[in-house]
Amino acid sequence: MTTSDTTVAVIGTGNIGGTVAGLLAAGGQDFLLAGRDLDTARKVAADLDGHAEVVSVDEAVDRAGVLVLAVWLDAFEQLIAQYGQRLGGKVIVDPTNPVGPDGAGGYQKVIGEQESSGQILAGLLPADASLVKAFGTLSAPTLSSAARQEPERAVLFYATDDQAAGDLVAGLIRLSGYEPVRVGGLDQSIRLEMFGDLHETAPWATPSPSPRP
Repeated sequence: MTTSDTTVAVIGTGNIGGTVAGLLAAGGQDFLLAGRDLDTARKVAADLDGHAEVVSVDEAVDRAGVLVLAVWLDAFEQLIAQYGQRLGGKVIVDPTNPVGPDGAGGYQKVIGEQESSGQILAGLLPADASLVKAFGTLSAPTLSSAARQEPERAVLFYATDDQAAGDLVAGLIRLSGYEPVRVGGLDQSIRLEMFGDLHETAPWATPSPSPRP
């Protein structure tokens, strides 16, 4: 199965959601676009050359086989709690960074130092859903500006325990203008999150994605 015969949805129209939507549209991918505010989703979709169909979150969950949940960690957890088994059998793309303001103008982790939001979220999903950590290693401006570089494409890392799900998301990464590089299973997803060694790595340099022990 490829992205051409799988319905894709982007849920979230903020910095990352809007950027991912723009990259997918530029790559020719048709997809569903959903968010809490449908008016905002319509404004985002208006600039995407007809590639995005604006729907409710309910409809996106029911129709899509691949769901990019471009929302904050707490909202992601709420979506899992709300939709539960309706997420079964789907590929869930997780770009979350488990951080919040530190009170001094920066950010701090909102989970344990050695915890990964990717692993936490995977543990909350139905057993037959597959989580892929992707699209969260770069800030929205960098994610947008580094896409479709020539002659050598920039790298975008991803992690998953499910090879087939990873292949689907790798296809979306390519459509978005990047070369996908799998760093391993979800036990490596902490490396892709803020404060991890592969987060905000200059995407034109290619650091070793070798799994940590």
